[in-house]
Amino acid sequence: MPPVRRLWLALAVVPALAFFDPALAQVPEPEGYRMQDYRAPVPDSLAGGTVVDVEEAHALWQAGEAAFIDVLPRPPKPESLPEGTVWRDAPRDSIPGAIWLPNTGYGALGAPEESYLREGLAAASGGDLAQPLVFFCLADCWMSWNAAKRALSYGYASVSWLPVGTDGWAAAGYPLERVLPRQ
Repeated sequence: MPPVRRLWLALAVVPALAFFDPALAQVPEPEGYRMQDYRAPVPDSLAGGTVVDVEEAHALWQAGEAAFIDVLPRPPKPESLPEGTVWRDAPRDSIPGAIWLPNTGYGALGAPEESYLREGLAAASGGDLAQPLVFFCLADCWMSWNAAKRALSYGYASVSWLPVGTDGWAAAGYPLERVLPRQ
């Protein structure tokens, strides 16, 4: 089959079929962490954890039963900025009370990022591995899935994942507040 035809099938026919048959659109969980293309359709499961929709997450939030963990990365400062240019980090509006642990949802973490994540989760949970945690980022973002999977590997027993992230939270009419990264 010519490459153009294969591309057309991939871009037009397969998504159209998935619209009629949701089973065709399902994304399987990888065995490890997602290592690239973090903004892409996500699975509807998290082995060992719980997937929550926005209403379930809101109920947990209202009850104060879970720590909410935001893992949206911080945009890097462009290296090509002219000397003397003032750089300001982009603001982050998140679920009220959430702890923002930026750059901890990548598939591979360096030692400083892994330590930052472990320390942030310990602070959020009060050191209690049974403390419910809800991970999120944006809609169709693998970073929150990676971070939730990583928390499970650390021994956290009550891990939930909100795949729609702050996009779905805001679309449901729930409040957001400006947050700063955890120091």
